[in-house]
Amino acid sequence: MIDFHTHTLFSDGELLPSELARRAKDMGYRSICFTDHVDMSNMETVITGVKKAVGGLEKYYGLYVFAGVEITHVPPPLIKEAVEKARSMGAEIVVLHGETITEPVAEGTNKAAIEVGVDILAHPGLITEEDAHLAKEKGVFLEISARKGHCLANGHVWNMAKKTGAKCVINTDAHAPEDLVSRSFAHRVLSGAGMNEKEVEDTFNNAEFLLQKLIERRG
Repeated sequence: MIDFHTHTLFSDGELLPSELARRAKDMGYRSICFTDHVDMSNMETVITGVKKAVGGLEKYYGLYVFAGVEITHVPPPLIKEAVEKARSMGAEIVVLHGETITEPVAEGTNKAAIEVGVDILAHPGLITEEDAHLAKEKGVFLEISARKGHCLANGHVWNMAKKTGAKCVINTDAHAPEDLVSRSFAHRVLSGAGMNEKEVEDTFNNAEFLLQKLIERRG
């Protein structure tokens, strides 16, 4: 399992980065990204703190670990500035909290995130066909979510991705240890979104592609 979207005690998760990584390794994960909720108020603290843990966890737990962010509920006109700031501070992956149907995310958040080229648009809810087309053009991955609530729009997200050619990845959005999933469970979530066997494997391959991209960014 490759998971690009998880949370630790640096935001609203239940575990330290070390414990979350250990539990992920025990479940057979190959890679995990810590993407705690940030806006302009806490970005520096989160990125600096998480990056202190990454090297040691990779060395001793034997899985790829990345320090990232999930930019959350930032007003759409400020998203570009927030993404650029996160990257300048050393975020290795930038996820943006999309227009999930379970929260009052500002309209226009999906489009603003895609336009600036985030890595992943998390739980994009009832994403429009226009925005899905833009995601394909910009190389932004759309998230299929294994998290309760956010997963309610998985079928719609997949339909828009399939219609436009946008690529998807599956993430857990884990906040607690029980939110981590096995690859077989992730397979079931993808199938539940309406994917056939080939489409499921393509989605797993998308994760492999993005993982290699993150590794290459490190140089």
